[in-house]
Amino acid sequence: MKKRFLSVGLLLLGAMTAAAQVSLVNPIPQKVTTTAKAGGETLFDAPTAWHIVCDKARQGSIAPKALDEAAPRQDAKARFTLRLGLVGDKAVSKVKKQVPTGEEAYYLNIDRGGATIAAHTDRGLYYGVQTLLGIMSQGKLEACTITDWPDVKHRGVVEGFYGTPWSHEHRLRQLDFYGRHKMNVYIYGPKDDPYHRDHWREPYPDTEAARIRELVDRAKARGVHFYWAIHPGIDIKWTDADRDALVAKLEKMYDLGVRAFAVFFDDIWGEGTKADKQAALLNYVDDNFIAKKHDVAPLIMCPTEYNRSWASDKGGYLRTLGTEMNKDVEIMWTGNTVVHCIDKESMQWINQRIDRKGYIWWNFPVSDYVRDHILLGPTYGNGLDIASDISGFVSNPMQHAEASKIALYGVADYTWNMRAYDYQKDWEAALAEILPNEKEALRTFALYNKALGPNGHGFAREEGDELKDLAAKALTLDDNALKEIGTKCQQLAIASDILLADKTNPWLIKELKPWLLQGKNVAAYGEAVVAMATQGVGEFTTYYKQARSLRQQMFELENADVRHPFQPGIKVATGVLLPTLDKIFAQSVDRYNKAHQTALERVAEYNPFTLTATVGQLAHQPVSLNGQEVSIRPLLEVVGWPADASITLEADREFTLQGMDFNLGVKDVARHFTLEVRRPSGEWQRVSLLHYSADDPVIHTGNELGGMTGTAIRLTNTSGAEQQVYFKSFKFVKQ
Repeated sequence: MKKRFLSVGLLLLGAMTAAAQVSLVNPIPQKVTTTAKAGGETLFDAPTAWHIVCDKARQGSIAPKALDEAAPRQDAKARFTLRLGLVGDKAVSKVKKQVPTGEEAYYLNIDRGGATIAAHTDRGLYYGVQTLLGIMSQGKLEACTITDWPDVKHRGVVEGFYGTPWSHEHRLRQLDFYGRHKMNVYIYGPKDDPYHRDHWREPYPDTEAARIRELVDRAKARGVHFYWAIHPGIDIKWTDADRDALVAKLEKMYDLGVRAFAVFFDDIWGEGTKADKQAALLNYVDDNFIAKKHDVAPLIMCPTEYNRSWASDKGGYLRTLGTEMNKDVEIMWTGNTVVHCIDKESMQWINQRIDRKGYIWWNFPVSDYVRDHILLGPTYGNGLDIASDISGFVSNPMQHAEASKIALYGVADYTWNMRAYDYQKDWEAALAEILPNEKEALRTFALYNKALGPNGHGFAREEGDELKDLAAKALTLDDNALKEIGTKCQQLAIASDILLADKTNPWLIKELKPWLLQGKNVAAYGEAVVAMATQGVGEFTTYYKQARSLRQQMFELENADVRHPFQPGIKVATGVLLPTLDKIFAQSVDRYNKAHQTALERVAEYNPFTLTATVGQLAHQPVSLNGQEVSIRPLLEVVGWPADASITLEADREFTLQGMDFNLGVKDVARHFTLEVRRPSGEWQRVSLLHYSADDPVIHTGNELGGMTGTAIRLTNTSGAEQQVYFKSFKFVKQ
């Protein structure tokens, strides 16, 4: 008896014992047919040894090597025979007509006597091996036939975030993860690698070059295209010398084994943004380097107008690329904005302009614009009907490589089989793979680390939906609801403690540690707040003091050395739990003050500074208060600062200034801006601005600022024209 399940078959199979093993595979195969005989059992013990049969031409390929790393030993006398090969190989000649079309498609048949894997390419064969290993990962095999292929041709990751690049060890671990989950692209383009961007003309030193060679070799072993990206637009001159320097750099990378290349023109302004010049350069590289090598993947470029909100039909940038640039050059796209989910309408819009299918650069779970949060939530929001509209889909992850795997697990499944994609199921499976021994503790903690908090991109992820009804009831100070909130806090504390002691994945725990420590503080604060709301009057002030102390400890942790570099804070449970606790605290204090004619402070935490801006890109940037330093969160994209537009930091009380500086990423830009302080009288007083040197983009203030008292600070573009700048830092110190 045969039962056939197409596309969403595994979702249906999930309720059946017979499919328990195939459901372990990520990504979900396209077509699964169980092959149990009438009344027979489909599950059986995985072999401890197998006899591998393949043609000699296949013995050195990546698929047999992957089997060498698996648990079963090879034994010519083993009863379980594993046949594998490409269409045309003798070893799999009986099933050659069963292999689906497609470069990475494969066929897999399993029964008690053995298994057969056949494909058109070595990578497809490797993917069949990964499916077999996934099925047997818990010691069982399932009698079934699988025919499988990817929905999206290019699937994977772009390491393109700002901040501390991944370590070499993390990159190796990432490539192992990509191979296991059938992602075939890794684009190396960390913004803070100087030889990728700022010093793009210069070759890598020997040590770094050796590491890249090792990454290339690991990528080949895992069926991954290792793309090396160069970012010349920041200072390119469009001269023959610069063109030749770029090709020379690519040649050096080719010598290191790189066989896939990308050229980025994102987050720049000025001379480097010209579409016709970019197209001419890319055509030259494509014609004189890519095409002549014969073993190099198609070129990828990231345009300057890489999202719809920045694109101008009047300027014609995208249409120029579409008409003038070689059609085999891929063009990357982030969607309607810098950080946005992708749908069919938006793909139709961009594809029409670039005259090819867009190559998606999805900015999730990247957190370089919300570094005080760590993003452990599921992957969702993209259309399930866009496979035919895109040429590739890569995710930009966090600088926290191991934690990023939770989202990347979903990216792998989504891009392979969109119609069967179930993000909640994938999220649960990702947690189990990344920390199998403590999956429930990780799940509990991750529930409070999904939200991004306020951010300039206006991007949001669900956090705390399961708490909303309970939170609403708790805000009525209902005893049962309050006690249940307290239980949730206890669970968060327990999960944080368990994870802090975990030794099975030290890479993950090292990344999570700041947030785990903060999770303990949030949980303890919650228990104190619940006690304030539910205990007798005599104990109220004790729990009140404890809650205030824990808020102070949370603040101190945010400013401790446990933070990662450039991290403005450590936020946990900002979606529902922490805001609810703060409201319960305030309500409880109000009730106590009214009953006892006291004046206890009703706010456990607040920021006396608020930001308003007529610069649209900066209007939603959070303000941080760390000790005496007040700063606005950096924005890492190019900011078009309109003429006469301003940002204003306003306080709810007077403050005295000690010092100030800010960095707009441009030399000699101070002359275009005016800084003013609003004095207590209401009068705005101008403060002089200067650069300490001609090459220093940091803007400093004149000596008159020190000791000046005010209630607000305003920075205005007074040049009479829009200024293209970055917003790398903006801070002042108060006495």
